[in-house]
Amino acid sequence: MAVINVTSEINPLEKVLIHRPGRELLNLTPDTLEKLLFDDIPFLKRAQEEHDAFAEILRDEGIEVVYLEDLMAETLTQNKDLRETFLKQFITEGGIHSPRFIKIIYEFLNSIEDNKDLVLKTMEGININELQIGNANSLVDMVYRENSKMILDPMPNLFFTRDPFASIGNGIALNKMYSQTRSRETIYGHYIFKYHKEFKNKVDMLYARDLPFHIEGGDILNINESTLAVGISQRTEPNAIELLAKNIFFNSNSKIERIIAFDIPKKRAFMHLDTVLTQIDIDKFTVHPIILENLKLFELTKSNKKNELKVIEIENELENVLSSSLEIDVELIPCGGGDEIVAAREQWSDGSNTLCIKPGTIIVYERNDVTNDLLSEKGLNLLVMPSAELSRGRGGPRCMSMPLVRENNF
Repeated sequence: MAVINVTSEINPLEKVLIHRPGRELLNLTPDTLEKLLFDDIPFLKRAQEEHDAFAEILRDEGIEVVYLEDLMAETLTQNKDLRETFLKQFITEGGIHSPRFIKIIYEFLNSIEDNKDLVLKTMEGININELQIGNANSLVDMVYRENSKMILDPMPNLFFTRDPFASIGNGIALNKMYSQTRSRETIYGHYIFKYHKEFKNKVDMLYARDLPFHIEGGDILNINESTLAVGISQRTEPNAIELLAKNIFFNSNSKIERIIAFDIPKKRAFMHLDTVLTQIDIDKFTVHPIILENLKLFELTKSNKKNELKVIEIENELENVLSSSLEIDVELIPCGGGDEIVAAREQWSDGSNTLCIKPGTIIVYERNDVTNDLLSEKGLNLLVMPSAELSRGRGGPRCMSMPLVRENNF
């Protein structure tokens, strides 16, 4: 079987990539919340307990769980000559351009012998007080001392592994992130999928992190082997979808024949398509009802000319479009039961962002009582996980998981 194989949102999940929240959350402060895309500061100990419960649910269902930090550490161990290249790239992309500080930070990080400890430290960020700056009295030194605490920012969003890279069929989209804060997250995917012995030369690269247009994995939904859905959202641009489509149609072995672009409201509450629409069974989706009011759908297919696309607006209801794609009548189950206040509240805490691990079996946050009760009434098998702290990051079970392998048939 291919090392990456994801052609559906619901086929039985066999292998998944996650990241356990680490000390990067301890480097969030009230003053940096907006910059680092958080609305509040999670309590790390409880967030880790909740994430461990999530991983245990996955393992109990027979799913192989692999961690981003482990794969990156293994990549460095397997390719000893990559450490210097990785560190210098990481430091430069972290915004450090002073030759003196590049040298200081490089020596600090390179002194960490264990590769996993090194990877975790890059995720955590670096406080200037950790560095041996010495007594140099340049303008750069004085400004850094006066104005900086974190000389390299933490990456607190990393436990949402869905966004930096996305599995599409047998390929990977290595994404260009919307925010500078998250742009470094894709460095790990670059090294893992290019150099780790499990993936090296075995994975189609369908999008590249150095392309100019933003796209994130939460906007990418695998409908089936021939149809892909991508959200035009706050964090994914239509230009990126066109580039992805051209790579899929003309530069890969993908079996995808059409891409449906969902133009959703551009606001933080609906930052990705999977925060408002998630498939949970062969014929069922959760949906935030507000997106149905002004939703526009577009179809992208190959044109008759090389490297050109045919794009049309789809004049049909979402339910009908999904039913046609899946060749089965589809039911849209509204988050919060359709009640305006409940729907807004529970969508904010990811009531529409569930992870389907096999048809009809989904992992959900426990806090979304109304939506969960409705899903149970509809016959879904709910695997409920704690979520008081993880939900502060504005992402649910789907956001926290990047499927690597799903069965083709069930």
